[in-house]
Amino acid sequence: MKIVTEKIRVNTKGAGDLVDITDKLKRILGASRMKDGQLTAFVVGSTAAITTFEYESGLAQDMRDLYEKIAPANKHYSHDDTWGDANGFSHVRAALQGPSVAVPFEAGRLMLGTWQQVVLAEFDNQQRDRQIIVQLMGE
Repeated sequence: MKIVTEKIRVNTKGAGDLVDITDKLKRILGASRMKDGQLTAFVVGSTAAITTFEYESGLAQDMRDLYEKIAPANKHYSHDDTWGDANGFSHVRAALQGPSVAVPFEAGRLMLGTWQQVVLAEFDNQQRDRQIIVQLMGE
């Protein structure tokens, strides 16, 4: 079994920014020359997440609306009292969504559905330079 670890940097615009990273992951997989295994994408930090969905403007807005309903930005969070950075909502959203996804690959191709992309979800209340750790395990 072979393990390859790479890093991706993504500059985000702050809360509500949803970035399709699928092509970046495909390039890493292609460069690895691995055929079968699993790719894990993990965002470093506690105010962003990685998920999959059909990356199109309507669904992206639906996701933003859902995050706002689940953890409203204008609500008071105890975390804000601790650090004074007013991003408690960001931490709650990221904790619920999760920092990583695992995608199997076969014959050198990610086994994503036709309309399924891997998306970085930025929840912090300011721009960020995100680091995503991409690890491939397989042959």
